[in-house]
Amino acid sequence: MSTDDDFGERLEAQTAAYLDRIGDCVALLPQALDEYANDGSYRETVAEIAAIESECDDRVRTITGTITNAGPDDIGLLNTRINFNESALLDFYTELDVVPNHTERIVQEVLMMQPDAGVDSFRDMREMADLIVEMTAVLGDVVERFVHGLARSDATETLTAGIESIRDSESACDELRNDAIETAFADGAIDQPLVYRELAILLDELANTIEDLTDRMVVIASKEPGIVTEADPSGGSA
Repeated sequence: MSTDDDFGERLEAQTAAYLDRIGDCVALLPQALDEYANDGSYRETVAEIAAIESECDDRVRTITGTITNAGPDDIGLLNTRINFNESALLDFYTELDVVPNHTERIVQEVLMMQPDAGVDSFRDMREMADLIVEMTAVLGDVVERFVHGLARSDATETLTAGIESIRDSESACDELRNDAIETAFADGAIDQPLVYRELAILLDELANTIEDLTDRMVVIASKEPGIVTEADPSGGSA
């Protein structure tokens, strides 16, 4: 096996393992909210999220080190797309690490703010958490195929459906955020509506981060004809 084969496979494997742990981290978000609402083992789940987030930090440092420490002989001809997009790709991984970081922040803020879980605003936020889990799962698939497309000069990948799905879910999160905030201020029984506003915005920022990652992929792929991220404007399928 050639050196460039080794580099591409190593980057893809490291990325796949990293994405799996991000998925594990975000998947605990609805569970944590349910446990909080039902006086369950919320603190234990918060601790588990924090542990996974720390592991994600280690994994992303390994990935960025793999990219920055690789010389021309390591990368080789099969991975010239990595060379051309190195700076943007490093920024992309940095932004990707915001997903587990922000997930940890949300559950910690819930623990500190102690909102009443028996109100409609909390239920809206719980629904946002489900959407974010779905978005993260789609993101994992899209990013894996995106990195494969970059790591192989002869690879072709079409990411349009996944990107559009993430954008649709982010719009749904916007609506739930607005509902949660509006309801919190309209419900006279809620003493601290600003708490729900803060938490709804934090959840929406997580959804926005996931959508922003698709935008970064679109920008990088715009220079790589083998990676399709946008629907054909003429109306044909991409």
